Amino acid sequence: MRFQGKVALVTGGGRGIGAATAQLMAREGAKVAVSDMDVAPAAEVAGPIQGIAIACDVTDRGQVEAMVERTVKELGRLDILVTCAGITRDNLLYKMTDDDWDAVIDTHLKGTFLCARAAQKHMVDQKYGKMVFLSSTSALGNRGQTNYSAAKAGLQGMARTLAIELGPFNVNVNSVAPGFVETRMTRATAERMGVDFEAFKIGAASQIPLQRVGQPEDIASVIAFLCSDESGFVSGQTIYVRGGP
Repeated sequence: MRFQGKVALVTGGGRGIGAATAQLMAREGAKVAVSDMDVAPAAEVAGPIQGIAIACDVTDRGQVEAMVERTVKELGRLDILVTCAGITRDNLLYKMTDDDWDAVIDTHLKGTFLCARAAQKHMVDQKYGKMVFLSSTSALGNRGQTNYSAAKAGLQGMARTLAIELGPFNVNVNSVAPGFVETRMTRATAERMGVDFEAFKIGAASQIPLQRVGQPEDIASVIAFLCSDESGFVSGQTIYVRGGP
């Protein structure tokens, strides 16, 4: 029960890694606010864990601030922020539109910035907090993902900077960078490429030393570690969770 008495807010919590993270934290004692663009998937996750579901467009400052304030009002405080909200708009550079760029950068980078800025007020006041931003191995570069790679690399820089700024207030900030994980997003990638998803996973697994693709729970367990007091002296780091070096 590492999170007994703690309150966590998970954006993008209606599916995939966000959902697995919310469920794990609830099992270990946390009260959890589950946020997603639409309230229906958030409610599906929040209901069984007795959390609260919040519809929020993380690119909208007003909605983000209202989400954080509702979490504090209904659950009593805010100890943990995990930002999993994200989208892809993959394309080669010469085909990538302004809208493709803006949508991905705004969701990942601006959205995380707005959430972190709203959450830090409460964490600084109580002299305690944990933030984890969801990056990706794509931060190292990936064909057809100029927007996504730039956003995910930016999140690592943001985590390092906020770790410096917020460290004096006992707030830890880190990022987690998954490799290939079986989620709705990777399924959509396979569909866009016209590849059978099972064949897509087999091909990905063949390139991974552990010879399997990741599951949302694999990432959630690392996020949970970084949100627990076991990682009290870890801040400003990026942990790659990819089944190998």
